[in-house]
Parts: sequence; C-alpha cells; structure tokens
Amino acid sequence: MPYTGSCHCGAVTFTVDADAPTEAMTCNCSHCSRKGFVLTFVPADQFTLDSGEEKLTDYQFYKHNITHRFCTICGTQSFAEGKSPDGPMRAINLRCVPEVDIDALKIKQVNGASF
Repeated sequence: MPYTGSCHCGAVTFTVDADAPTEAMTCNCSHCSRKGFVLTFVPADQFTLDSGEEKLTDYQFYKHNITHRFCTICGTQSFAEGKSPDGPMRAINLRCVPEVDIDALKIKQVNGASF
C-alpha cells in the first residue's frame, strides 16, 4: 500500500508506491548524523513528487552522487535523489512519513564516516 510524506510546512509532498518499510538505516557521516536521518531507499519509478517542485533546492557534497533536496520554506529534507547499482533511486527520510513508527523499525547502522 502506498505511503506519503512531506516537509514540515507541507509545501513539498510525495507518495511512494510501495509498502511502508519495516527496516531502515542510519548513517554516522557528517551530513546524516547532523540531520538525524532514518532512511529507506526505493527505485525512482516508485516515487512521485506530488507538490512543491518549485519550493525545492538542493545540496551536494563529497562525491556529488546524491542530490539532497530540501524545502526552501522550512528547510526540511524529506528525500534525496541518486543512483544505486540497480538504477535511479530515492532516499526517503522516514522521519517525514507520519505513518511510519520509527521506534518499530529494524535499524541498520552504516559507518558512512569511513567512506
């Protein structure tokens, strides 16, 4: 069943055409740890940006493999765009998905600080 998410102010909204995940990852890199991301990754064709394209800006760092998209009104980064070995993907910040219970997720910790 699809799930939805948004930035804090609601200007940016999206739908993921997949079941809400039961597992996610956290990363200790300087970017993820400062923002407190809890992430899941989906193929780009399962992601639809429903509103707010004109309110988005982006940030890239390190190897510039991921485009971190965030709302210019509230500053929330609800998703990112990038490529996986399987093709284009979206990284979904599950803290921006109200129906996901973060405490119920099985969390994989990634040592991104060592990349």
